[in-house]
Amino acid sequence: MNCNCDPGFLDWPTSGADELVILSARRVGFLGPHGTFTEEALRSTLLRAPQEGWRPPDLVPFASIADTIHGVEEGAVECAVVPIENSIEGSVSMTVDYLAREDHGLQVVREVRHPIRHRLITRPEVHLEGISKVVSHPHAVAQCRIWLRKNLPGIHVEAANSTSGAVETVAASSEPWAAIGTAIAAEEYGCIILRDSIEDHDDNETRFVFLSKVRERQDLSEPYKTSVVCESMKDRPGALLLILQEFAYRYINLTKIESRPSKRRLGDYIFLVDMDGRVADERVAEALSCLACKLPRLVVLGSYPIGKPPHLS
Repeated sequence: MNCNCDPGFLDWPTSGADELVILSARRVGFLGPHGTFTEEALRSTLLRAPQEGWRPPDLVPFASIADTIHGVEEGAVECAVVPIENSIEGSVSMTVDYLAREDHGLQVVREVRHPIRHRLITRPEVHLEGISKVVSHPHAVAQCRIWLRKNLPGIHVEAANSTSGAVETVAASSEPWAAIGTAIAAEEYGCIILRDSIEDHDDNETRFVFLSKVRERQDLSEPYKTSVVCESMKDRPGALLLILQEFAYRYINLTKIESRPSKRRLGDYIFLVDMDGRVADERVAEALSCLACKLPRLVVLGSYPIGKPPHLS
């Protein structure tokens, strides 16, 4: 199970800043517009930063996940945050697919687990019994189905591009409409929160990742996670086992494994693997070096501190 492959592919420019990458950045991008859960997660993360002598960065909204990631690639921002997984809806396919397939030259430098609290938002004069339509992003509506069925049975639901866009639409309308969105969106557009925490599951949370051109420092005292992309050979028996056995042999704990279509041909897949440990740990480095010998493509997406559950953050 050992090999003599050159582990040089594991090398990557690493941050030399005294602060975390997300705290040393002067401009941080996020999936916009203003008032999204992504901005809420970003602001919550920055609030936990040491305040003495620290200057908050400029926050830059982008119209889509692809635009947000391109913003880092092109230098418009030094760091950016995008959603990657929800505890109810699963992976955010646009983020996962972009990170898995594109030659973006970026690294995940931190993950954040943020609780998702959906609010029913209206203009100040609107009452629950008078609401004629609910506007929101389809994912938000899906996460509030039981509440809507119980409290607004038969209500017409209109899809929006984002939860904050839904709140903006409701704020601009003279009709008795409601939006499902965030508290910061309600404040941003001059609306009120008519009902709080209408999500169907109290433990609803989303995992967000911060992206940068440099790798996070590897000497922090926190536990680390390493994320990689493995491209297997088409129609080869035991292709997944070929990957997993390298980790099992070295007792490396895998926290997630996900397959995604390569989008080149039917039956052609790539695997995204998260594991405990730093990329420079001897066992992790050995496993990845051996996989690099066996697979047509192996990419390290990042080695970064593990995100804590919301109640421990």
